[in-house]
Amino acid sequence: MMMDNGVITNNYDGVYRDGYMEQEEEWEREGLLDPAWEKQQKKTFTAWCNSHLRKAGTGIENIDEDFRNGLKLMLLLEVISGETLPKPDRGKMRFHKIANVNKALDFIASKGVKLVSIGAEEIVDGNLKMTLGMIWTIILRFAIQDISVEEMTAKEGLLLWCQRKTAPYKNVNVQNFHLSFKDGLAFCALIHRHRPDLIDYSKLSKDNPLENLNTAFDVAEKYLDIPRMLDPDDLINTPKPDERAIMTYVSCYYHAFQGAQQAETAANRICKVLKVNQENERLMEEYERLASDLLEWIRRTMPWLNSRQTDNSLAGCQKKLEDYRTYRRKHKPPRVEQKAKLETNFNTLQTKLRLSNRPAYMPTEGKMVSDIAQAWKGLEIAEKAFEEWLLSEMMRLERLEYLAQKFKHKADIHEDWTRGKEEMLQSQDFRQCKLYDIKALKKKHEAFESDLAAHQDRVEQIAAIAQELNTLEYHEVGAVNARCQRICSQWDRLGALTQRRRLALDDAERLLEQIDLLHLEFAKRAAPFNNWLDGTREDLVDMFIVHTIEEISGLMDAHARFKATLGEADKEYQAIVNLVHQVESIVKQHQIPGGLENPYTTLTAHELNRKWSEVRQLVPQRDGTLAAELRKQQNNETLRRQFAEQANAVGPWIERQMDAVTAIGMGLQGSLEDQLRRLREYEAGVYAYKPHIEELERIHQAVQEGMIFENRYSQYTMETLRVGWEQLLTSINRTINEVENQILTRDSKGITHEQLNEFRASFNHFDKNRTGRLAPEELKSCLVSLGYSIGKDRQGELDFQRILAVVDPNNTGYVSFDAFLDFMTRESTDTDTAEQVIDSFRILAGDKPYITAEELRRELPPDQAEYCVARMPPYRAAGAPPGALDYMAFSTALYGETDL
Repeated sequence: MMMDNGVITNNYDGVYRDGYMEQEEEWEREGLLDPAWEKQQKKTFTAWCNSHLRKAGTGIENIDEDFRNGLKLMLLLEVISGETLPKPDRGKMRFHKIANVNKALDFIASKGVKLVSIGAEEIVDGNLKMTLGMIWTIILRFAIQDISVEEMTAKEGLLLWCQRKTAPYKNVNVQNFHLSFKDGLAFCALIHRHRPDLIDYSKLSKDNPLENLNTAFDVAEKYLDIPRMLDPDDLINTPKPDERAIMTYVSCYYHAFQGAQQAETAANRICKVLKVNQENERLMEEYERLASDLLEWIRRTMPWLNSRQTDNSLAGCQKKLEDYRTYRRKHKPPRVEQKAKLETNFNTLQTKLRLSNRPAYMPTEGKMVSDIAQAWKGLEIAEKAFEEWLLSEMMRLERLEYLAQKFKHKADIHEDWTRGKEEMLQSQDFRQCKLYDIKALKKKHEAFESDLAAHQDRVEQIAAIAQELNTLEYHEVGAVNARCQRICSQWDRLGALTQRRRLALDDAERLLEQIDLLHLEFAKRAAPFNNWLDGTREDLVDMFIVHTIEEISGLMDAHARFKATLGEADKEYQAIVNLVHQVESIVKQHQIPGGLENPYTTLTAHELNRKWSEVRQLVPQRDGTLAAELRKQQNNETLRRQFAEQANAVGPWIERQMDAVTAIGMGLQGSLEDQLRRLREYEAGVYAYKPHIEELERIHQAVQEGMIFENRYSQYTMETLRVGWEQLLTSINRTINEVENQILTRDSKGITHEQLNEFRASFNHFDKNRTGRLAPEELKSCLVSLGYSIGKDRQGELDFQRILAVVDPNNTGYVSFDAFLDFMTRESTDTDTAEQVIDSFRILAGDKPYITAEELRRELPPDQAEYCVARMPPYRAAGAPPGALDYMAFSTALYGETDL
């Protein structure tokens, strides 16, 4: 079909030429004068007219009678064109009818159709042939002319559409609009192609044309709102059915299914947008859940790490240290992975939001990535402080145990020495003694005073140890204080008793003159020697704590010097024993009663001999103890060297991996796929290297169990290596995520590898510090280098501030490469917009400004239809029906353009 000087022509249908007779010839040639065809056209055209007139609440029964007054003809034209014709004349006179028909014909002519030789009088007179010709012209203009397939004419386009839609179907071969549709299978194929749920095509047979036609016409009328325009009997019994009648009916199929295709396209667009939105919401919910779980775990863990409560015992502190090791091995590693996953999900979500033209996601208050990083940093600080406190607490408690044992040992010796001393000092035995005995008692008392003075240092040592136990908060300090108080009180009483006895002896000294010099000499020499023996025995069994080979070597040197003095001590011992032998010889020789009793001391040669023998036995035992401690310190030194050897290898390895990952993250090496492949290789290499870390942890545990608190062979500690290892894993995961997002951006935006390299090269050029981000002034220079014109005037600054608002929406003061790449690619790519979604919804709503839940459920999949119904606000304009939904507000909200 084509336009020629305002006259519609059609290669098949011919042209209405000048003269009524010429038109009669045309109709006769075209078949309008055939009674069978005329009957088919009359029925089809009547049904076609009624399919439109019913929209205005009316219809026709006789096509050559009901259009005579022109009223329904004008109404038909208004319905099919959507325009308003001039007001009709309401009179019943012939000239009123002619006027109304002329208004209709003038309207048809205004649409570029020239009806030659068809006047209003023929229509008013009920001329069936002229009326059918006019209706066919209207059908051509308003129902068929707009059909266009591959630039063909209307008839050819409609025929090609039928051929394409029915091509896959057996026994259907559409070549024309008469015989090809006679068996009804073509009609059924068209319906089944678009609505396979309405017809079971496999059950149809070419041998049942009547059943096929009735099936197609019934289904079209019931489900497609296409009235019956053809009679199955007429089609079957007519050798060649009327072509115009079939074309008219087939055009109704075309228009019915064309709307369905538009609705399907609109529904697909909406589904695509809604799926993106649903996936983004799922990622947001997952981020909120992971963030809440991680923050809650940190909140529960911090009180334990900040607690400094112990039972003040070494065993309890060691139990806390073991609990902390379990926490680092079992409880924290999953949380490190959870934190990395959280950051990865957040970056992926922000990338998807940018790519789908959605606003950036802002987590709820307190759950930003920066909040989680701050909480994590606080956790690491608390861990370091907790471990340092545990180690210092163990050193303190170890010294407490040592001091408590030393206090007990010295107190036992002192109490053993003081046992019976008060009773002795309170004795009145000298009252019954002779002068010689009195002299002896006085000398004995002088010896006791010497011994008492010698024990003054021991008492002060006991008090000093008790004071240090109090200062270090020993858990049994009450018992220590009580015992120390008893010792000090007894010591004061001994001092007072000693003074009183001395005064008594001084009074008796005037009466007693004889003294046994040998007993006196024995007492004077035996007392300090005995005191030396007690001190020596105490020193030989004294406990010690050392942490280095140098310290144990010092003790061994001191012990060696002590052994060098044993020769002189043996001489002194022999000299004291000789005094006893002299006394025994004199007593035996002179038979002195009671002369063997030494009045000046309670010490005996037997006791000295016992103590001297004990000292000689303790010396080799002390040698063995010192040798064992030397072997322990040598083993500790070996552990230090083993740890240092491993740590000095692991530490630089971690630093090299960090430098390599940082270099890849700067995009300096190959394509994105090469970078991602290398990052995956580094990731696999890092996990393969983990046994070295575990081996280092094993050595570190042995170091701590050996109470080794310093290592001069390495600058690395286990804590710094743990932090470096965790930072390396986090850096690799974050860099992989960034590269994957860049690939996703490149592929979704369609940018080339050369463009991406250009963007990366420009970004890196102005990223002087290699931090992976640009300051505002660096960004401006980078944009200028890429060809952006940013003036130095006020307008240029405003333009640059608008760019900053896009690439740095959170006003952080810097721009990452992802944001920079997103901005550069957004300039040359197209994405779904709110206007496109609104247009899609408008198609589903039939051009209404609102849509109903029923329409959504009919056109969209169930889950996405319910998603829209639940989130779409009511349409509140005047005259809106109940349940109307505002799809415009909903669409703009999807793209962050409203506060919905």
